[in-house]
Amino acid sequence: MFQTTIHPPTLHMTQSHKNKTLATFVATVFGSIGLHRFYLKGIKDVWGWLHLATLPACLLAYFLWRQDQQVAFLFGALIVSGLIACIESLVIGLTPDEKWDEKYNAGSGRQSDSGWFVVLLVVLTLGVGAIALIGSIARTFDLLFTGGAYG
Repeated sequence: MFQTTIHPPTLHMTQSHKNKTLATFVATVFGSIGLHRFYLKGIKDVWGWLHLATLPACLLAYFLWRQDQQVAFLFGALIVSGLIACIESLVIGLTPDEKWDEKYNAGSGRQSDSGWFVVLLVVLTLGVGAIALIGSIARTFDLLFTGGAYG
């Protein structure tokens, strides 16, 4: 006769709002050490720690073997981390606001409204990433085929 329904308790905590423009900027500028990963996914993100670990590993390699190796090879892991961060920055910046809100702002109660600044950041990231990639390829071929005779 009487039907009782028990509703689970609801949490009244709201999730913090993740700004897409800020995430794109942090990935562009500080992406090689993984700060954008910590901003988006928190301190438990394994990939963020892997990005961050490249800096002390490269510095340790530099201090141990700087006389024996080219500096570009000693900082290779940091360079690769930076190139990956450029790709991540492009993915973050080019994500539509609706999908961004579904993934990172589902419980925030706010909606993202990205403007032209995120577009300028994506263009800047594309330019910097292309220059870094072309420079890395050119330096690698120089070291492989001439032994570093051109610099």
